[in-house]
Formats: sequence, structure tokens, C-alpha cells
Amino acid sequence: MTAALARLAWSPAGFVNEFYPSFWWIPAGVLTAALAIKLPTIVRLWSDPLLRAVGGVLLIACAVFVFVAPSTIARVNRVTGVPNISAPWVYSLLTAFCGSCLLLIIAWRNGLSDRSASTVRAVRWVVAGSLGVIAALWVLFALADAPVERLRDLDTYYANTPYMREMILLYLLAQAVATVITSGLIWNWVRTDGLDAWLRWGLKFLGVGYATQLSFYAVKLPAVAARWTGHHLDWLSTAVAPPLACLSAILIAVGFILPHAGQYLAERWRVRLAHRRLRPLYLLMRTVNGSGVSFVLRATPELRLIRRETFIRDALLPLARHIDEAGRRRTYEAALTLGHAPARAKALAAAVAIQDAVESRRWSLEPEGHHDPDTTDLLREIGTVSSALRHPEDLEAVRARAGREGARDQRGIRR
Repeated sequence: MTAALARLAWSPAGFVNEFYPSFWWIPAGVLTAALAIKLPTIVRLWSDPLLRAVGGVLLIACAVFVFVAPSTIARVNRVTGVPNISAPWVYSLLTAFCGSCLLLIIAWRNGLSDRSASTVRAVRWVVAGSLGVIAALWVLFALADAPVERLRDLDTYYANTPYMREMILLYLLAQAVATVITSGLIWNWVRTDGLDAWLRWGLKFLGVGYATQLSFYAVKLPAVAARWTGHHLDWLSTAVAPPLACLSAILIAVGFILPHAGQYLAERWRVRLAHRRLRPLYLLMRTVNGSGVSFVLRATPELRLIRRETFIRDALLPLARHIDEAGRRRTYEAALTLGHAPARAKALAAAVAIQDAVESRRWSLEPEGHHDPDTTDLLREIGTVSSALRHPEDLEAVRARAGREGARDQRGIRR
């Protein structure tokens, strides 16, 4: 018993054979989880045909691994009363999956608005080819005599049976050809300049996934061909090919999801970062208004950012009349003297000016004269001004330098 367990532990083929009945539910679960994660975005952006197409590809991939599990195969055969009817059904799903992936890559790369003759012709060839192969699979199965139910090794068991042989060879070759074409399109696309980083990584996952899928056919076909010559390489089909199929499906699913999910998460992170970046200026403006933005439980991050920006700008508009423009210019010059870049110096000067304006308003000090300040730059650069408020040591250094320069100017005037 111990020796048998040791052999099982050190044999990849033995491991796959031991867990074969439940092996297929692993990628099915992963793909279902990916579809569930993606589903809210698909529903929210239902008008986006590419998102719907990605959802459809994931759904077909889930169906493939659900129906290829031995327990499902046996149940379908039993319900229909036809031994091995699961074979053309699973092969049809695999063909539909390969065709859908190819169509998605074509639409994704060329754009949905592309109605060129070459694109239309390619789409028609893929659709017609996929439907033709599926129809041929069912015709060949109807002509074949396959009374013995095979849950795991149908491809090799019926490799020499008339019509079943042709059906098995057709699905393997058709899907291998579709995989080669898709893989070629992907790797050519990866080498294109100017791609979004998330899209490039998604394409790389797709490229590795399709390379893994090609290795699936590379071990399946020799296993079937070996039966034609009287040899026995069934272990390639039953022990090596299944892990390759699972890994390939997961990599392809990640490749299709990553660009959309990555761009979505990157945008959400940008919004949250912008919201957090405005916090120092928002807290300062709360001291002016005495209250802040009211809390809304179901507000989206985008809405919270817009409300914070609006609150800050609404508070800055009446505060701008208290800003000392001459002092702001002195502070800007002082920041430049201290070695800050012009953009940084401008933000520091604005931050100091706003702090002084808040103090002036707090003590009810009316500005000298009546002026209508230009607040265009100030309202546009609230993000950089808020970032400057995060560095009080820089603000104090600039304020001190500007004070010394101002005092020197005053002494020069008195002389």
C-alpha cells in the first residue's frame, strides 16, 4: 500500500488518473468565478459588444469544462439514451469556443467599426467554418457505430472506428488550425507599438494560453495516430492532455479579462487617489464653510470625487477676494529661489496664499481695495495645491523666505 502511494505521489500520470473525475471542475470553478466577477461590469455596460463577447466566450468555456467532466458525460448519455452522444456535443462546444475566440480577437484588434472587405470576409470564413465543422461532427456521429460508452478515452478507443475516426480527427485538426491562426494574430498584435500596458499583458497571457492549447493537440493527435499503427499511447490523451487543457483555458480567460479588469481597476484607483489627494485642501476649506460634504451611503467613487471638487471650488470662489496677489508673487519668487521647479513653486505659493486668506477671513479682515481676482489657475490646480499642503515644512520655508524678501523690500523703500 505504501509503495503504491509513493508511486502515485511521484507519477504525474498517476496523479491525473487518480483525480480525473473531479479534475475538470477546477477550471470550471475558476472560469465561473471569472465570469461572476466580470458579470456586474457586463450588465452595467451592456451596450459594449466587446464586453458581451468576452462574457460569451467565458460562458462557453465554462460549459466545455462542465460537460467534459465524466459525471456530466455519463448523465447526458443516460438522459438522452444514446451512448457517447456527449462526444459530438463536447466537440461542438470546443469548436464554438475556438471560433468565438478567433472572432473576438478579430473584432478586438480591428475594432467593431471596421467593415473592410478583408475583415468581413474573415468573419464569414470563421462563422461558416465553425458551423460547417459542427454540422459535420453530428453527421459523422450519426453514421458511426459506437455502442460502448467511454467516459475518459473515447478519442483513442474509437480511433480506428469508421466515421468516429473521422469525427475525432476533424475536431482535433479544425481546432488546431483555429488555434494556430488565433495565436499568430495575437503575437503579431503584441509586437504593435503604442499598446496599452494592460492590453499588452492580456495579449501575452492569451499567447501563452494558445501555445498551451497547441501543446494539447500536439499530445492528442499522436495518441490517436498511435492506435492507427497498433501502438498504445493512450496515457498522452488521458493523463497529459487534460492538465494542458485546464491550464490553457485559465490562461485564455485571464488574457481576455485582464485588459478590461485592469483598465477598470486602474481608473478606480486613479479616482480614489485623486479623492485622497484633495483631502488636505478639503479639510482647510471646511474651516471656511464650517461644514463639509454630506455623506451619501451609495455614492460611487466618481461621485464622491466630483462632490469634493465642487465643494472646494465653491469655497475658494468667495475666499479668492482675500488672497494677497502681491504676497503670492513674492512667495512664488521665494520658492523658485529655494530651488523648487516652477510648477511646484506655483503650487506652494498658492497654498500659502490660501492659508493666509483663510486666516484673513477668519479675523474678518477685509482686503484692501476692491479687486476681482482671476481664479482660473487656482480652481484648475486644486490637486497640486492640495498636495503642497501635505508638506508644511516646505510651506514654512517658503513663507519665511518670502517674509525676509518682503522685509528687505520694505527697508529699501524707506531708504
